[in-house]
Amino acid sequence: METPLRSLVKAVTWQALGLVTMTVITSALTGSLATGGTVAMVGAVMGAVFYVLHERIWARIRWGLDEAQRLARGDESRRTPQV
Repeated sequence: METPLRSLVKAVTWQALGLVTMTVITSALTGSLATGGTVAMVGAVMGAVFYVLHERIWARIRWGLDEAQRLARGDESRRTPQV
């Protein structure tokens, strides 16, 4: 398991790489660095918002969780009876 600081640094560098990539691609297509940067920033914000929404929706879906994960989440409705 990695440390929280390592996870944070990885997330920041990944986001920076995405911003640079989107800026370069959009700038090449539009001929404007300002437009490229704006599109990259809007994309980053929208991506973060939709990521959080996606995670919140999946947090409510029980499909694909094993019994230990369901119990850890407080869902005992499908608990296997102990003999």
